[in-house]
Amino acid sequence: MRKEDCYLLGKITRRHGLAGNVILKLDTDQPELYNKLESIFVEINGLLVPFFIAKTTWSKSDALNILFKNSTEALVDQSLGKNVYLPLSTLPKLSGKQFYYHEIIGYNIVDENDNDCGVIRSVNDQTAQTYFITNLDGKEVVIPMIKDWILEVNREEKFIKMQLPEGLIDVFLVPSKKDE
Repeated sequence: MRKEDCYLLGKITRRHGLAGNVILKLDTDQPELYNKLESIFVEINGLLVPFFIAKTTWSKSDALNILFKNSTEALVDQSLGKNVYLPLSTLPKLSGKQFYYHEIIGYNIVDENDNDCGVIRSVNDQTAQTYFITNLDGKEVVIPMIKDWILEVNREEKFIKMQLPEGLIDVFLVPSKKDE
């Protein structure tokens, strides 16, 4: 399994008890979708290694207590502190204005007048306000991801139409003194 074909599910944070259980802290808005995991991929030395699950129980609302099949001390030690992935094919299909961040990379953002606002290079969700980072005319443009601003997500033509405040894009396109 290649990392490009997977999404980050969470991280194994610690041991739990003496029976070889570990805690998987989930990085998701819908942890209930992962009640019946049969296997996961753990990133070890840059490779995704399959780990098969014997039993899961909830530790907290966003953390699973996992017992691996054929669990050994060495297996548990290998998994501690490691990121956990699942194949992209396991994600439910979204429709309408909902999207996964990984699926919109490369989409164009256009305003309500169909003006180009750049191609999405990445999504930053590590701050209080999640935002798109686009590239427009060779310049980086930051566009806040506000649900009410998103008018349409067109998966066939790969664009997101947004209602943006007047002048938002112009702020990024004004030449700075070092550009002159």
